Amino acid sequence: MIGDGVLLNALHEKGDAIVDSQPDYFVGEGRTINLEMLEAATQMILNGARLIATNLDSSCPTKDGRTRPSCGATVAYFEKATGAKALSLGKPSPVMMRVARKQPGLSTSQTVMIGDTMSTDLLGGVQLGYRTVLVLSGGTQVDDVTRYAYSPDVIVNSIADLCNTEEIADQLPAPNPDDDSHDLDRWRALQA
Repeated sequence: MIGDGVLLNALHEKGDAIVDSQPDYFVGEGRTINLEMLEAATQMILNGARLIATNLDSSCPTKDGRTRPSCGATVAYFEKATGAKALSLGKPSPVMMRVARKQPGLSTSQTVMIGDTMSTDLLGGVQLGYRTVLVLSGGTQVDDVTRYAYSPDVIVNSIADLCNTEEIADQLPAPNPDDDSHDLDRWRALQA
């Protein structure tokens, strides 16, 4: 695993053991990567470990206004070096986003995806038929939106703008609790 403490704790909570050789799968996301770790992980993947990504964001903003490589960049390195194709369990994975919707018992149209990245957060929401809000505090700026074939329902400058729920609700398409038109089993069958 390449990852920070939160990822390590999550794997331990699920009962997964972190090993130094012959893993069943390899999970990648982290800020403390060095070439030695990349070489070891590359060899593990070449030896049969499955490559799993926590997300496909290629970069993310930092607190000091800079940009750092993110999991998608690391995954691209491994895919190029090994020929393996990663399974992404994070955004925009329809599996993860559907589970997140179903846990509170929401229908598709009752769900709002709020995110700061068009290529992951908003893509996942749009693909599953969720209502979407783009927050401009992350990697996507308002001028970037026109580069995509889809667009958010609402664009806000800051997450703080979501405090005025009436104004946001007026801008979003009305929910229909009976609409749960996105069937994951049907989607899987179409992908096969």
